Amino acid sequence: MNQMFRRACATAIVAAMLPLQLAAQPAVPLEDASGYHLPVPALQALVDAPRPPQVSLSPRRDTLAMVQTPSLPGIEVVAQPELRLAGLRIHPQTWSRSAFSFGSNLWLQDIANGRERRIQGLPANLALASMNWSPDQRYIAFSHVDNAAGEVQLWLVDVQAATARRLTDMPLNAVAGDGFTWMPDSRSLLVTLRPEGAAAMEAAGVPTGPNIQQTGGGAVQQIRTYQDLLGSEADARVFEHYLRSQLAMVSVQGSVRTFGSPGLHVGASPAPDGKHLLVQTLERPFSYLVPFYRFPRRIEVVDTSGRPVHELARLPLVEGLPVGNDSVPTGVRSVTWRSDAPATLVWAEAQDGGDPSVETEVRDRVFALAAPFKDEPVVLADLSMRYRGATWGNGDLALIDERWWKDRGTRTWRIAPDRPGEGQQIVFDRSYEDRYSDPGQPVTALDANGRSRLIFTPDGEGIYLDGAGASPEGDRPFLDRYDLASGEATRLFQSQAPTYESVRAMLDDEGRRLLTTRESPTEVPNFHVRDLAAGGDSAVRALTSFEHPTPQLRDVTKEQIRYTRADGVELTADLYLPAGYDRERDGPLPMLMWAYPREFKSADAASQVIGSPHRFNAISYWGPLGFLARGYAVLDGPSMPIVGEGDAEPNDTYIEQLVASAEAAVEEVVRRGVADRHRIAIGGHSYGAFMTANLLAHSDLFRAGIARSGAYNRTLTPFGFQAEERNYWDATGTYLAMSPFNHAGRINEPMLMIHGEEDNNSGTYPMQSERMYAAMKGLGGTARLVMLPRESHGYRARESVLHMLAEEDAWLDTHVKNAPPVER
Repeated sequence: MNQMFRRACATAIVAAMLPLQLAAQPAVPLEDASGYHLPVPALQALVDAPRPPQVSLSPRRDTLAMVQTPSLPGIEVVAQPELRLAGLRIHPQTWSRSAFSFGSNLWLQDIANGRERRIQGLPANLALASMNWSPDQRYIAFSHVDNAAGEVQLWLVDVQAATARRLTDMPLNAVAGDGFTWMPDSRSLLVTLRPEGAAAMEAAGVPTGPNIQQTGGGAVQQIRTYQDLLGSEADARVFEHYLRSQLAMVSVQGSVRTFGSPGLHVGASPAPDGKHLLVQTLERPFSYLVPFYRFPRRIEVVDTSGRPVHELARLPLVEGLPVGNDSVPTGVRSVTWRSDAPATLVWAEAQDGGDPSVETEVRDRVFALAAPFKDEPVVLADLSMRYRGATWGNGDLALIDERWWKDRGTRTWRIAPDRPGEGQQIVFDRSYEDRYSDPGQPVTALDANGRSRLIFTPDGEGIYLDGAGASPEGDRPFLDRYDLASGEATRLFQSQAPTYESVRAMLDDEGRRLLTTRESPTEVPNFHVRDLAAGGDSAVRALTSFEHPTPQLRDVTKEQIRYTRADGVELTADLYLPAGYDRERDGPLPMLMWAYPREFKSADAASQVIGSPHRFNAISYWGPLGFLARGYAVLDGPSMPIVGEGDAEPNDTYIEQLVASAEAAVEEVVRRGVADRHRIAIGGHSYGAFMTANLLAHSDLFRAGIARSGAYNRTLTPFGFQAEERNYWDATGTYLAMSPFNHAGRINEPMLMIHGEEDNNSGTYPMQSERMYAAMKGLGGTARLVMLPRESHGYRARESVLHMLAEEDAWLDTHVKNAPPVER
């Protein structure tokens, strides 16, 4: 980090506290194309704003574990060596997935009295990657990434003593997971170790022959556009080397017992009885077309000594699926242990060949098989949609969820898993995009084995549901008691204006005490204990007191506004105005709109209110709100619904609906007198960048655009994108019409494009921005392309984010705020 950069960072917070006349300060000039640039201090302060700790509730629901996460790492950290293989990004020095944000501190807080307890003995320069409570709550296990030592270490916290120690000197392999999980007895952990003697490996520099692929013909399949794939046999050998791990048991005293042979393990989980392990292992042949999770795999049950007990399945390579977003592979999928039984496997299998175009009453069948795994599997449920998982209670009750993308349908079924012959009963049947009708999700808690299970009402006749409480007035989170026999819900709690309060956990099984987070537009979210039996001030007790991360912007104003599109669809947006703004005195402001289109099958669902006017004004560097400090009005998240009711496909009228939504937003903010019609910019990230380019190409509503990490040529994603399930050859006209690359000559407004050079998101190849820039340049458009070194779909390095803000600020300053008047 150079000296100028260090000095500027040190003064960022101080400068941000100066009066907001800084909004008028000119943007940092960016004529010099070399090196990273810094934005003005008001924007730098957003990058250095403190983050609230992450919170984990203990199994007995009486203690919080708090993990502090520092600000962004430097580019020297993000630029560390990285392998990109089979859809994974691997840190070869530490045998782990690449990650750059770690917990830097860990402490405990008692819920009863709010007392904080600091933990002694934590490693120096803590880099906590993952953590987990033991089922009996005596311990917390966590992994610490030690780059200097080149390893991921397993550490243990004694909760009562509040002390930490390293559990074993043997390093973990955390390439395919956390590297550890608790056994139900809380006396040991199941871990994946780096094989003994394994050393760093590099791909061979000299090729041994061509890399060949061949198709054998067959049915039309979807082959999505993945990145970071294997490209050669040399890549495959490196991938095997780093994925290979050794299973072992590590006791809380630190003794290590390995079992079985090292393998390409991608899953290992103990049954609730602690005697059986579900192990998933990759096998050859690998593929150059799909990520590792589509590779062949063996799914088996072994005992704790590694002895094979039962082979459930050997799944083949899946390089393509039938056309449609409801398509799935054939054979065993979504296999887990039943949480409320000693050792029972549960999984789903498609009955339609995984093809949504096949007409059949039963699409998925849910099976169960109990130890000793000698009998035939029993059928738990037959589903007309796709299996989405189960919530376990006891032998008399489990809830099975199914969902169908095509019509947005979802159902929840009730079964008695110990008596599968009794069949299944419908509990909820609705459209999942209809937020107003959402009954909430079943409330669960960890049992003595550390497994998530339903919380039953004291009489055993009901369960609890919590949800967002979507309504025309905005989200109002709630907790309900739900009677299983009558299907009636009794409201126990609901958030009330002018605050937004969300249930994070029930602190007892009777639903008397709740752990909630409470916030308002000016009050940062903090944890509270709510006593539903108490009244007045005693009903709520603050547990934490996290500070406002951006106090210099505390007084910005937010209003959730409603307006109507020309076709009658009602739209929602959050309108933010700078602190101290007076419409009569200050007049219309330059505005930044930031959006992300979404697809719907119902105009009514598209018209529903999303969000709440009472949530905290969280102003970060990532979205548009930081530009409130630069004197802009901001319209955040204006609805951009793309609706296709009945048999209509939403994207066949994508451009028309997109422009209509944007036009309605512009007309509303101009009508309110807060935005200057001729000084409005549009921006977005990923699919929002795609939206930005299309709006500039097909309308004259905006003065400029900011497009980050987008895709602009849909012929490069020919087997579907976003919610589009048709392929290019079935919907050629739609793909071509939606691609702003094909209309680059119509973009007559300046567009800033920013993209990570190593974007790993499906479809948003860096070349998408490079080719779009070349098209605009060749056709005489005004564009700027900023490629951020070593960055992915989301930007991780502090220098990258600061430079992003400097670019955006300079672009808006030149092409929006100080743009010459429009000739009328």
